[in-house]
Amino acid sequence: MRIAYLDCFAGISGDMFLGALIDAGVDPKILHEAVAALNLNATLKIEKADRSGISSTKVQVYEGEIIAEAAHHPTEQHTHAHEHSHKHNHPHSHEHKHEHTHGRSLTVIRDLINAANLVAPIKQTAIHTFELLGASEAKIHNVSIEKIHFHEVGAVDAIVDIVAASAAIHALAIDKWHSSPLNVGGGMVDCAHGRFPVPAPATADLLRGLPTYSAHVEKELVTPTGAALIRTLAPTFGPQPAMRVQQIGYGAGTHNPDGFPNVLRLSIGESNEATHSAVAVLQTAIDDLSPQILAHVTERALAFGALDVMSTAVQMKKGRLGTLLTILADDAQVPALEDLLLRETSTLGVRIHHERRSCLDRTHTTVATPYGEIRIKIGSRNNETYNAAPEFEDCRAAAQKHNVPVKQVQQAAIAAYLS
Repeated sequence: MRIAYLDCFAGISGDMFLGALIDAGVDPKILHEAVAALNLNATLKIEKADRSGISSTKVQVYEGEIIAEAAHHPTEQHTHAHEHSHKHNHPHSHEHKHEHTHGRSLTVIRDLINAANLVAPIKQTAIHTFELLGASEAKIHNVSIEKIHFHEVGAVDAIVDIVAASAAIHALAIDKWHSSPLNVGGGMVDCAHGRFPVPAPATADLLRGLPTYSAHVEKELVTPTGAALIRTLAPTFGPQPAMRVQQIGYGAGTHNPDGFPNVLRLSIGESNEATHSAVAVLQTAIDDLSPQILAHVTERALAFGALDVMSTAVQMKKGRLGTLLTILADDAQVPALEDLLLRETSTLGVRIHHERRSCLDRTHTTVATPYGEIRIKIGSRNNETYNAAPEFEDCRAAAQKHNVPVKQVQQAAIAAYLS
């Protein structure tokens, strides 16, 4: 099983995550193409940086083309957000996103991403991340999620961070993410809500239920974008699991304090764990709820990180026809999914238990077809392949692009794999 471990001893932000991904071997072209697809007149500047003697990769977002003056400075610019004039041709400082004044609603951001020439899984990951951000902001302001206008995270740099990260996540095809506890830093931060102790309100809400601590520096180490990306990845938290590490990347943060390497370390490799694991199962039976609401709950559960959602027709007491709603999830997602079922449905209770599951090792390979490159998901055990299937979203995107049936793309992908 292909797994990844995030060592967040210096926190996580959008630009640190991008830097770690590139440093670990993700082709920068993937990120550049994703940014170009947004049509925001934004570009990425990627360069090497030194963080307390650690060579790492620094990523900055520029609105407009990277100006010639910037190219003459090999070290990154420490530009503070409150000094920005918000004209084109300037870099954004990701550690100061709280100062941005740009405002975009979730609907506008969702439409912007959906309009981009990106495959469906990338769009889904990016939109899900913004929905997590929106849910936290809505809770803080006590308004509906659709009425939230993203000031800090609606700016160009945050949109670019999230979409580029989604493209890189899609390209890596990691089967399971893991993470250390998150160092949030310390001190105070100026944001749209006023001066707050670290972590800022939206960040604090996004980190609810996750293992965090404060150590080493009086700086904001986890940004709202970083917290939302962690939520989207839904990692298992703890020490690095037993794994054969193949790639290591370091993503640089903006600050460079003495004696503290402000980097995010990403390790990628193969798991040494057995193929047996536990999965949380949430169930509730409902006989008085509109099918439209049930469909909505299913969509929201998947957006909250459920591994699978199933609806089964059942006969309940007094001969009533009902629906048994079953959700499979990792433990980290259980509180949010439990709250979703109690809040959004008419149920008065949810059953939660754990079941043992046996999983094949999953890997990906890419094949060339007349309709473009298609990823093949491979299930194996003890180096014997049991299953191989084209990724449906890749096939659907290729079918739409070439105006052919999806099954035709699937058949071409299988033929290419077998040959």
